Amino acid sequence: MTNNQNPLFQKIEKIRRRPNKVKDTAITLAHGSGGKAMRDLIDDIFVGSFDNPILSQLEDQATIPLAQLISQGDRLAFTTDSYVVDPLFFPGSNIGELAINGTVNDLAVSGAKPLYLTCSMIMEEGLPVETLRQVVLSMKTAADAAGVKIVTGDTKVVHRGSADKLFINTAGIGVIREGVSISAHQIQPGDAVIINGQLGNHGAAILIARGELALSTDIKSDCQPLNGLVDAILEVCPQIHAMRDATRGGVATVLNEFAQSSDVGIRLDEASIPIREEVNGVCEILGLDPLYLANEGKLVVIVPRSHAESVLSAMKSHPAGEDSCIVGEVIDSPAGVVLLQTAFGAERIVDMLVGDQLPRIC
Repeated sequence: MTNNQNPLFQKIEKIRRRPNKVKDTAITLAHGSGGKAMRDLIDDIFVGSFDNPILSQLEDQATIPLAQLISQGDRLAFTTDSYVVDPLFFPGSNIGELAINGTVNDLAVSGAKPLYLTCSMIMEEGLPVETLRQVVLSMKTAADAAGVKIVTGDTKVVHRGSADKLFINTAGIGVIREGVSISAHQIQPGDAVIINGQLGNHGAAILIARGELALSTDIKSDCQPLNGLVDAILEVCPQIHAMRDATRGGVATVLNEFAQSSDVGIRLDEASIPIREEVNGVCEILGLDPLYLANEGKLVVIVPRSHAESVLSAMKSHPAGEDSCIVGEVIDSPAGVVLLQTAFGAERIVDMLVGDQLPRIC
């Protein structure tokens, strides 16, 4: 008789995997102690939600066959990020979905196919268990939508007041397709600058969700996975010169990094840049520039001018790129500088972000 046929084994396995093992209403220090309370938390909330053949082994590491990776490309992409956004839930998304999509997007803009993620949770004593369940469920939903698996992780609990409810760290690996080489050092004069939609929605949504302003709008975060959109781009143009998601620091910071890496200039056309009227309004009230506001579902693509229209068409055909548009071009000089041609015909320099417009934005 095998273990799977043994009634005692089946009973033990049923008990081990029974739902809702965690009866506490809030996280306690015992949930980070390494004992039964922590094991119940992991089995109930994390394994119960993220369950897949690799994670279910419950080892201290995820074991992935190299042959499986090699079959999909010739280079490994590896990234990590931490999420400390305040508040945990905001219009259009939450910290869990943000953690998954942010890591997926960091891999995707390198030309990689995102495959596996890790998840580490730093929880403050007193965090409601139901809040944790909602966050983890949203992570599972986001991972499924992006086609990735969460295969290993960690939990830590800190004393009340030592953190702010919940911090998440995710790391991810993916495989870069053969023949794809995306780097800011490849940008050339004449290249086109394309973005995939309205800017600043995430930053504005977080700002309003904090309740520090007497403002009421329907602005939602643009948090979304971009790997499907990147697939559509690379299908028509594997020769993408540069690509990056515009998170903290916004599009302005990304373009300044591009200009300095390739020692070129970049000129933007203000009239071509899509920004919601409500986002512009928030920025005017607070003296902010929407070009520096964070996004969580927007990327900047630099493509050879000869491929610009085909890339734009491919982007518009994907749900994450329906509002894509060409917003500027790469120029010879001034090298390392981003210029904005305003609606009045003048030009101004768009410099690197100085300071932090909105802390804890992601």
